[in-house]
Amino acid sequence: MLDINLIRTQPEYVRAALAKRAVHLDVDAFLRLDHELREVRREVERLRGERNAISGEIARRQRAGAAVEDVHAQAKLLIGQLGETEQRLRGLEEAHRAFLEPLPNVPDDDVPAGGKENNHVVHTVGQPPRFAFPPKDHVELADELGLVDHRRGAKLAGSGYWVYRGNGALLEWALLNYFIEAHVRDGYEFVLPPHVLTYEAGYAAGQFPKFADEVFTVEGDERGPGRFLLPTAETALASLHRDETLPEAELPKRYFAYTPSYRKEAGAHRAADRGTLRGHQFNKVEMFQFTTPDQAQAAYDELLGKAERLVAGLGLHYRVSRLAAGDMSGAMARTFDVEVWLPSLAAYVEVSSVSNAHDYQARRGNIRYLPRQGKSAYVHTLNASGLATSRLLPAILEQHQRPDGTVPVPEALRKWMPCEVLTPDAGH
Repeated sequence: MLDINLIRTQPEYVRAALAKRAVHLDVDAFLRLDHELREVRREVERLRGERNAISGEIARRQRAGAAVEDVHAQAKLLIGQLGETEQRLRGLEEAHRAFLEPLPNVPDDDVPAGGKENNHVVHTVGQPPRFAFPPKDHVELADELGLVDHRRGAKLAGSGYWVYRGNGALLEWALLNYFIEAHVRDGYEFVLPPHVLTYEAGYAAGQFPKFADEVFTVEGDERGPGRFLLPTAETALASLHRDETLPEAELPKRYFAYTPSYRKEAGAHRAADRGTLRGHQFNKVEMFQFTTPDQAQAAYDELLGKAERLVAGLGLHYRVSRLAAGDMSGAMARTFDVEVWLPSLAAYVEVSSVSNAHDYQARRGNIRYLPRQGKSAYVHTLNASGLATSRLLPAILEQHQRPDGTVPVPEALRKWMPCEVLTPDAGH
């Protein structure tokens, strides 16, 4: 949720910032609505004060045995006026909320305007592999090595699902162990959250109400999903301290969680999104931090550095890109993507998004901290994939493949694997 005082005091700044996302805010209309709301709220408070005063007058007269008929008539008139004004206030509050709730976060000043065409490469690490033989794509390699069974995945759950088998399942779990070990070593607290969340969790994360139709609903009605399958562990972690006030001494709080991610991905599939590149269920380890505003930049640098080290530790060529405003999630003010190279696509694919929401999620979730001195304030929230596996496996297979069709297991994963090289005869 945007800070209402920011819109009131810097309306043109907010309008211009949201225009970078192609969101055109009618600032004047909102300010008129906001002004009317505040006026009516004051009127309700005045009428309630008069009602209380009249109630007191009636009680005083009754104790004194004096007539109260004229005051009763006055009270009846006032109660009717108060009821009408309160009804008007409820309507204005609903319109005010309906105006504010869908608004995305204000992008940071250095975030470029526009969509993904304006994303900017910050730096590149390593070089794309060069092959002296015709390289295979990850789908062919995964099939020949017996790692992924797409046919039976579709049989079990439909299109967009797959089954990891044999060394494929072990490699998937080795990746998760690799991430978990790194985060525990760095002092993050491990969390295993529920996979079914309430509407309030989706609202706090900034996904609801606008993107309520993009999740798998477990229970719901015409208002939206009452409970749903989490699309990312971020949605759970963002609400871990909902409606709490944290002591400043406890910040930053640094968490990571493992969950599958469940996503409809309606209309998102392309011919290039083969294999495990895009699906309705995939595994991901998510990092999350709650910080003070002063701690947020250091936390962001830490999260980005951790995501990069994990990719580099797998021996993969990758790059880091700053996302343009229109390509970021609506809740985020800044996002850098870590992207690995896929030779078969001659393109980079994202394996980690590192984002800072500032106080946007905290306002929606009412998450505050209490400074050592002064009044409570909203925390800042940051998250980063650490990492998603469904695109790392294709990158490992394609970047590390050998002429004979085998693929060496990255050194960082070998202690969790029964072999150092993936071969067709060792797939199951």
